[in-house]
Order: sequence, then C-alpha cells, then structure tokens
Amino acid sequence: MKAIEDIRNHPLYVEAYKKLEQEEQERIFCCHQMEHLLDVARIAYIQSLEQKLEIRKEVIYAAALLHDIGKYRQYTEGIPHEKASAEIAEVILNELSENFFSETEKASILRAILGHRRLREDMEVLERLIYTSDKLSRKCFACKAQEECDWDAGKKNFALEI
Repeated sequence: MKAIEDIRNHPLYVEAYKKLEQEEQERIFCCHQMEHLLDVARIAYIQSLEQKLEIRKEVIYAAALLHDIGKYRQYTEGIPHEKASAEIAEVILNELSENFFSETEKASILRAILGHRRLREDMEVLERLIYTSDKLSRKCFACKAQEECDWDAGKKNFALEI
C-alpha cells in the first residue's frame, strides 16, 4: 500500500514518531508506537471485513497509523492527543504526493482520529471502528502495570475478545 508507506515516510510523521518513541521510552503502561498502531489497523480491517463495512483498506490503515501520532504533544504540551494527532494528520494527508484519498475520505480519517477516545451515539462508521479497535488492541489481562494503571476499569480488556 503505497499510500501507507508515504504516510509512514512523510518527514512530519517520522519526526513525530521519533518524539513519541522518546517520550515513551521509560513508560510502563501501554505505548502508542508501531505495534499498537498496526494492532489497531489490523483489528479494524478484520472488523470491517466481518461487518461488510466496505471501507477501503488504505483508509483504515491511514486512520490507525495516524490516530496516536500526536501523543508526544500530550506528554510535552498537555494538548489532548486526539487533537494533536488530527493536526499532524491533516498536514500529512494534504501533503501526500499523490491523491490517495478523496476529500470525503480525508475528512472521515480526521473525524476518526478526533473521535477515537470517546464513544458517542452519533459516531461515523470509521470513527466507531477506530474507537473499538483501539480498545480491543489493549492487552490489560497480561499487563505488568495493571495495578498502577489509572485507565477506567470499564475500558480495560481483561479477556481476549474474538
């Protein structure tokens, strides 16, 4: 998927990802690096196929790879990471050398990034898909820092979801 490689290799993505790695270097809780981003993408794609959602694979992967890319700004500047990630994603999507995504798809990707932290009744399909997949990607049942984690117990995964 050339679109996804172009996102991953975009200078702003590379810079943000390095900052994210640096900020999470000593983190004992869930991290937001490539393993997590790809877990979200793969879970979302599987769910999309199972539910026959007809969302292009590139759109799902773009939303997943970009949904937490601004997390370092939450650590360093106190900016909610969904907002920081959407700001970064918008620049990247608009600067891609090819038109991989329609304007409607770009808007959907940005909404999914902005909405991936809170479940709402009026969520769009991709937004709900990224929200759900983000939560399903967490391995709370096997986490060594489970006792110290302040994540809401209702959002933690204490069993494998299949």
